[in-house]
Amino acid sequence: MTQSVIPPSPSVEDYAAQLAANADETIFERGDPVALFVEWLEAAKASEPNDANAMTVATVDSHGLPDARMVLLKDVDGRGFTFFSNQESAKGEQLWAHPSAALLFHWKSLRRQVRVRGRIERVSDAEADAYFASRARESRIGAWASDQSRPLDSRAVLENRVAEQTACFEGKDVPRPDRWTGWRVIPQQIEFWRDRPFRLHDRLRFDREGDAWRRTRLWP
Repeated sequence: MTQSVIPPSPSVEDYAAQLAANADETIFERGDPVALFVEWLEAAKASEPNDANAMTVATVDSHGLPDARMVLLKDVDGRGFTFFSNQESAKGEQLWAHPSAALLFHWKSLRRQVRVRGRIERVSDAEADAYFASRARESRIGAWASDQSRPLDSRAVLENRVAEQTACFEGKDVPRPDRWTGWRVIPQQIEFWRDRPFRLHDRLRFDREGDAWRRTRLWP
């Protein structure tokens, strides 16, 4: 690999241009990390080219090896961060076996990150039904057609399965499969990171203590 494929380190001028967007010191006075997250997500929606709600979900497998993939956050409130998936997928099986996870949001346009760690719980059937019903019909059919994370012989096999399920539900509603559900990460720790000049970044961590949060500023 040649060095030319690696971007150069920022110059003094680059750092100066970055400073203004992340200079607000009031974030270190905030007491509610979920409210601060929502504020940052709103800013990301205005600046990211697509999928501001994209996040990495990290789990561990049966051998203790870490695993990670990108999914979409579909809800956030005082209870936690919610996403939906096939519970028979690799991530679903890992979450069943080890009900904890880490999330990472990275907004390049803002030069900000948020890290979340916590335990996992399944959402209620009513929550899963409501979100599944909001999806495009084709996406709902795809959830029936796909044996997620299992070996697939060819794209044609997938397309044939989709055609079969499309015919099966012709003229009918497409209900949620039992294997499809939602997961909520109940945060025990939330860390906010933002870019500052010369790698002297800002880091603010919130740790749950009962119903309250302890706020700690970290060295970069």
